[in-house]
Order: sequence, then C-alpha cells, then structure tokens
Amino acid sequence: MGVVRIVILMVLQSVFLLTVFGQEEADSNAIVGQKKFTYTDEGWQFTSHDGNYLMHLEWRGQFRFAYPTDSDPLTNEDYADKELNLTIRRARMKVGGHAYRPFLKYYLEYELFASNLLDFRLMFDRFQFFKFKVGQWKVHYNRERIISSGKQETVERSILTRPFTIDRQQGISFYGRLNGPSVLDFNYWISILAGTGRGNQRNDDGNLMYMTRLQWNFLGESLDFTGSDLSYHEKLGAIIAIAGVTNQSPYTRFSQSGGGQITGFEEGVAGQYRVNQFLLETAAKYRGISWQQEFHWKQIKDNVNFTDTYLNGNLMQIGYFPHYALDFVPQKLEAYFRYAWYDPDLHIDEDWQSEYTIGFNWFFHNHRNKLTAEVSFLSLNADDEQVSDSDRIRLQWDVSF
Repeated sequence: MGVVRIVILMVLQSVFLLTVFGQEEADSNAIVGQKKFTYTDEGWQFTSHDGNYLMHLEWRGQFRFAYPTDSDPLTNEDYADKELNLTIRRARMKVGGHAYRPFLKYYLEYELFASNLLDFRLMFDRFQFFKFKVGQWKVHYNRERIISSGKQETVERSILTRPFTIDRQQGISFYGRLNGPSVLDFNYWISILAGTGRGNQRNDDGNLMYMTRLQWNFLGESLDFTGSDLSYHEKLGAIIAIAGVTNQSPYTRFSQSGGGQITGFEEGVAGQYRVNQFLLETAAKYRGISWQQEFHWKQIKDNVNFTDTYLNGNLMQIGYFPHYALDFVPQKLEAYFRYAWYDPDLHIDEDWQSEYTIGFNWFFHNHRNKLTAEVSFLSLNADDEQVSDSDRIRLQWDVSF
C-alpha cells in the first residue's frame, strides 16, 4: 500500500509539471530566457513565467548509528537492554510552493520509510499580520518540536518531547506577526484542531483541541525555527514565548505515529482524558551562540477513573562555533550541550528522568548536509526508588537534496 501511495504522489507531481509548464511552452507570449527549472536551498524548483505557480521538490535522508539504544529508555528494563542500531531514521519527500497567486501556498511532506503522510496544508499568506492555514501539520506549540529534525542542533530531540509535544494535528490555524516598534513586536498562533493526532480524520467526541502561542520578539527580531547560529547574528536576537493547549481525547500524548499513552496510563476510550498544558520558552542567537530553553507543565484528568496527574519538565540547550574564539578551530565545527529533566508525577517525591548530552556538528553545507556526533548520560528513578542509568553514543549523517 505504501508503494502505491508513493507512485500516486509521483504521478500527480508529473501531471502538475506537464500541465503548468507544458502549457507555457506553447504560449507565444512566454518570456524567453527566464529560468523555469533551477536548484535552490529548498531542492529542485519549477517556476512558471508569470510567477503565479512555483513548486520545489526535495528529498531527505537521515542515517544513524546508535549504541546501546537509539530511543530514550522509559523503564528499568529498557536500561538493561543493549543493542547496536544502524538505521535509516528518516527518509522524506517534500513538495511545496504556491499556486494561482504567490500568497496561496501549499506544502506536503511524506515519510517514505514508514509510509506516512506527515504534512499536507494550504496557506493564505498575503498579510504579515494575519495568515491562516488548513490541513495537517506540526502544530506551533514548542520550539524544540517545531524545528525540523533536519534543522535541529542535536541528533534527536530531548526526553521532554515524548510526554509534552502535541505533534501533528488536523485543523485550522490563524497566525501572524504584529511587527510594532522594538518591544511591541509579537508573533501569535491560534489553532483549532481535531485533537486526535496525525492520520486520524475524526474527532472522538464533541470536544476539540485548542492551542495558542504568543511570542514576544523584544529585540525586534523573530528568530527562525532552526537550530545553531549559522548566520552569525551580529546583534542579539532573542524571544520569550508562552503557550497553552487544552484537549479531551482517548490519548495522553502524541507523536509522529498519532495518539498514544504516557507510561503508566491505560488505553483510553472516547473523551477519557482531559489534558491541559502550559509552556514557557526562551531562545536567543548571538555571534555563533545559540540558546533555547523550555519549561513544560501538564495536567491529565482521567474522566473514567477520576484521577488527576500533574507532570513537568525543563530543558536547556546551548551551542557555539568555537572558531569565533579560537581561529585554529575549523569554522564548520559546532559544539553543543543539553540538559533536560522530567518529573512524570508531581505527587510522587522520588521519580524523575534526566538527560545530559554533549555533541558536535560538522556542517558540509549548513543543515542540508551535516554530520553529528553526540554522547548522552541518561538516568531514571522510578517510583520503586531503583535508579537506572546508561551512556549512549549516536552518530548521524543528515542530507537533503
């Protein structure tokens, strides 16, 4: 079935190209000599002569070695398991651009290895202060998850992603930038979503997911959602953001696979779990230094068993290109450090999970072709007060073309 979907996507893509660009070849008024087919930092790009149609096609692969595990251990038993992992972690096809008018945009992303439609969204992008989109996408909630896995600083996201991300959802979102003078510069996102995760076309009850994010660009710059200060900010760029989400569904967590459960929660029924979340986030870039931090708080109300669970966590991450302090260090080398902790139940005193990670990036061509190596120290203190810990080594090549 997955192969059939890929073939259909390629056929539709070919039909689009033949229709739009083939028609323009027959148009005697077409502008002679203007490039219609070129390669950019978004892959291969096809453009109509009048500029009303544009499509870029990009392929991406992520190849990873990990030992003794690739994923984050969740139980004491997970810490005892040791295996060598050599995997294709991600294999993506990305198609995006605009149609009819430059402000009517679209984007599609497909995971070839797992045969999943990740993103498909249509966007009205005419005004800076007001935009909207419909479809399925990764919701703009927390920075660590919003940043593409191909543009993040580390090999993989932290231990906080599993319990706190709301990941991809289907729905509608209104967003924009209120670009006032200096301290009056804000970005906002307001989303109404089905709340049942990627690939799920139906809501389970009469309650939807509602998400809002407010980002204060207090120095007058809205930082792009990318890791590392590759562009070398001469002036400090920094943001502070708060966000909140509420949802009622059978799920306590979401991932690329859709809805699921945090460790310790049973499979839910329609409307079983009311989840309320809060986020406080900071990020900055300055002269080769990149910083990001996130504090998460979450409440899970079980409407069947009549229990409340509260959890929180925090991450801090900093990266630096040492070349800017030491000339003999190659400019393409970046070092980074991340610390994250997670408390799965605030009512239990001695249960926590932590992560210390140090790593290095070698950028062959920015984020489009890079090699990353990192070492992590992971610890778990379960409610039985048994402490487990483990080192982890990961090496990854991420390339887009």
